[in-house]
Parts: sequence; C-alpha cells; structure tokens
Amino acid sequence: MKKTNLSWVGALLVFALLLWCTAATPGKIDDPSTYTCAVYSSALSLLPPVVAIVLALNTKEVYTSLLVGIATGALLYANGNLELALTTLFFNEDGGMVSKLSDPSNVGILVFLVMLGILVALMNKAGGSAAFGRWASTHIHTRAGAQFATLLLGILIFVDDYFNCLTVGSVMRPVTDRQKVSRAKLAYLIDATAAPICIIAPVSSWAAAVTSSVPEGSGINGFTMFLRTIPYNYYAILTMVMSLFLIFSGLDYGPMKKHEDNALLGDLFTTEDRPYGDDVDDSSDTRGHVVDLIAPVLVLIAACIFGMVYTGGFFEGVDFITAFADCSASVGLVMGSAIALMFTFVFYRVRGVMTFQDFAACIPEGFKAMVSPMLILTLAWTLSGMTGLLGAKYYVASLLSGSAAALQYLLPIIIFVVAVFLAFATGTSWGTFSILVPIVCHAFPDGEMLVVSIAACLSGAVCGDHCSPISDTTIMASAGAHCSHVNHVSTQLPYAMTAAAISAGCYLLCGAAQAVLGDAANTLTSFVLLACAIVIELVVLSIVRARMGHTGKEEVTKS
Repeated sequence: MKKTNLSWVGALLVFALLLWCTAATPGKIDDPSTYTCAVYSSALSLLPPVVAIVLALNTKEVYTSLLVGIATGALLYANGNLELALTTLFFNEDGGMVSKLSDPSNVGILVFLVMLGILVALMNKAGGSAAFGRWASTHIHTRAGAQFATLLLGILIFVDDYFNCLTVGSVMRPVTDRQKVSRAKLAYLIDATAAPICIIAPVSSWAAAVTSSVPEGSGINGFTMFLRTIPYNYYAILTMVMSLFLIFSGLDYGPMKKHEDNALLGDLFTTEDRPYGDDVDDSSDTRGHVVDLIAPVLVLIAACIFGMVYTGGFFEGVDFITAFADCSASVGLVMGSAIALMFTFVFYRVRGVMTFQDFAACIPEGFKAMVSPMLILTLAWTLSGMTGLLGAKYYVASLLSGSAAALQYLLPIIIFVVAVFLAFATGTSWGTFSILVPIVCHAFPDGEMLVVSIAACLSGAVCGDHCSPISDTTIMASAGAHCSHVNHVSTQLPYAMTAAAISAGCYLLCGAAQAVLGDAANTLTSFVLLACAIVIELVVLSIVRARMGHTGKEEVTKS
C-alpha cells in the first residue's frame, strides 16, 4: 500500500514539474528557423532511445516503453513545455507521429505488411501451409534439418529484409513447430538471414541504399565500392557462420537455451506472452497441396523483383543494376505483393480450393495479424523522428570525425563501434550508413583503407540494427516467427554480441594489416583476413561449447 501511495506521489510531482516547465517556457514556435532545443546534438539527445530500450528489456512492455521514449524526446525538444511537447509528438513536420504516418515510404511498408498478412492467411486457409508441413515432415526429420531449411530459405530470399522476414516465417513456422524448435530460435534464424544477407547481396534494396549513400562528385563508383566491401563485412558473414555452427553443433547459450529446452517439452514460447498462440496448423485439412504454398511465394519473389526494377526505370532503358540502385523499395514491394495477391486469388479459384467468401474472410484476418507489428513500427518510426529532432546523429557523427585524423589505422574499429551504437539507438541501418559513409569518404578519398572503413560502417550498422529492440527488421522478424518481441530481442542479444565482439577484433586486426601493408593491400588480402575471421569465430564458439560441457544431448529443464 505504501508503494502504491509513493507511486502516486511521484506521479503527481512529475506532473507538477511539467506544469511548472510549461508555464516557464514558450508553448509554441513562432519561427522554426530560430528555435533552439537546449539539448540539441548533445549526449542527452540519445536519452529517448536509451529510455525506451531499458524500459522494454526490464518491463517486457514494448508499446508503453516506446511511448515513454517518444514522450521523453518530445519533452526534451520542447525544453520541458508540455503543450509544445504534445504538438511536437503528433504534428511536428520532421518527426511527429502524423508526419511519419503520412510519409509515402512508411505507408508503403504498412500496406506491404497488410498484403503479406492477407497472403499468409490465404495460404493457410487454402491448406498450402498444412500441405507443406506434411511434405516437410517426410523430408525433414530433425531439428537441425528444420533450422537449416529456414536458414537456406532466408538466404534465397535476398531481395529485401522486410520481405524476407515475413515470407520465411510464414513458410517455415509449421516445419519448425513440428520439430519442436522454439519461436525465439526461429525468430533469430529469420533475423540472421534478413539484414545480414541483404547487406552482402549485390541485387537487393540494401545495395541500392548503400550505393546512393556514396556522395556525388567524390569520384567513387558506389556499386563497385559496395562489391569491394563484401569480404570485409565481417558481422554479416560471421553471423551466417555462427548460425550454421549453432544449428549443426546443437549449441545454445544464454536465454535461448531455456527457450530451446522448453520447446523440447512442447512449450514453443516459454513465457506467458505468446502472440498468435492459437496459430496451430490444421493438418487435417487435405484440400491443399504444396503447390498452393510454393506458387504464391515464387510469384511474390518474382513480382517484388519486377516491382523494384520497374520503379528504377528498367523498362525505360536503364540497366538492371542501375535500376536496382535507383528503385523505390516500398513502392516495388507494394506492387509485387498486389500482383501476388491477385495471382493467388485466381490460382486458388481455378484449383477450387477456395471460395470467394473464403477470400473475403481472409482480408480482415490478414490485417488483424499485422496490427501488432504495424503499431510497433509506427512507434519506432516516431521515436526515430524524436532522436532526429534532437540531433542525435550529428552528435555521434561529430565524435567519429573528431577521432578520425588522430587514430587513422584504428578507424575501422572506431567506425564499427560508432555505427553499432548509432544503429542500436535509432533502430535504423540505412539512416546510420547514410550519415557515416559520406564522412568516411571524406576521411579517406581512395585506397583499400576506404573500402575497409566503409565495410566497417555497413557491418556496424547491421549489427546495431540486429540488436536494437526498436529496429523495424527486428520487429518484423518477431512478427514473421509469431514470437514475443521482447523474447526475440533478449534471446538474440547474446548471439549478436558474440559476433559483434569477434567482428570488432577483426577490424582491429584489419587496421593493423593495412598499416603494415599500406598500398600493397589488395583483394587477396581481404580474403585472407576473412578466412582468419572465420577461424577465430569457430575457435571462440568451440571454446564456448566446451566450457558448457556440451555432449550433444539436450538437458531439458522445464521452467
């Protein structure tokens, strides 16, 4: 009772403080060009995402934590004025929630999510998912096989991370459920083949974003530079190697081990928070066949590629690579998903596995299935907008540019760490390398050191994005696996930090190698260093496995 009273007293004190600040500071901005935020581009500009992340990990309440982080950012921007904070939160043209929801790219992603949700509902209703589960049960007989199939499908869908997350999840969930793979492990495998694969795939929306981040007039070919960074992109490659090691060695550690042990006992969720807990696949429905799942997925892949190159001008004479570099990913994905949706309807009607009434019923079902990720995405975009209004990216960029000249050969590891921190705090890879890549290009106009430094930036951006609870890719990996978002973040973090620590060490080694070799460093050097990085990771994981006393048999303990 005393704790309750103290909580109310604390809440009233905070509210009274806000009222005092509101009375003491202006409630509107007369001239936006002259308005000054007291904490702009300072260490406090990073407070909103820190608040949101700490609250999310401790309270397990994602929506509330994001809202508190957003409110913190709005109050900081408004210098404590409650009226201005509310206006900023909802209506600020550069970072408010309404502006984020009116952004065509963001709305395109939401529409894509809805269409993909409808498509998944259609495949389940037609029996395609159940048929694939029956087929897989005769070909995939082990947990390792189910996990490897998930990893392989994720690698094959390299066009876009959003598309990857939701498609792999919907296709592989029945298979991994049958083999008693936890939803947390499924979410990790999905996330491990989303951004890490896209950032090393030349034909992807990510390659286009990186290419466009290279400043014009720098004399650097963006796409050629992207290709040269692939062998140095340690985090992405080591994440894939680590996933393979975890699958075939049976190693699990950290919170993931608890989830996997419980999955062997039939509990795929472990915690009470089990979104989509009733999404059990109905194997008694024998109307569908495997083709009812495979055909829509293949059409979806082909249509999304078509949509991307179409928006990039491929059918107007632009070459394929340039069309990908200039494409609008959100528009292309919406076009592709719309084509796939129309094809699926006609295909199922011709095959006689679905009536028009069934199709109509799947539309609201698909929308409802995507409400949770859409809400989290909206809040995450708004939180990112608040950090943008506070100038967080400029604060981090100034820290990097100030240390570049004095620590030239330590620059790769410095860039990697800064990119990890920035992407973790803001929840965006694209925003991170769009800020840091131009700085790196100015620091090193040419040479192998430029390639290494850009690779460190891309690798760190993906790592931070991979770890961040407010990252849209992390959110959609949770949605694709039908896993609690907090469970996914907490179980994935130890794995991601292991790969990040090894990557950081490799960039330190890479900088030393560049210092020794100088102009003699070339492509062969990059592959030698990559081989060393893979060997180091395998040694580290083998040591972890040995220290855990892993014998190949699962020690099952129900929590």
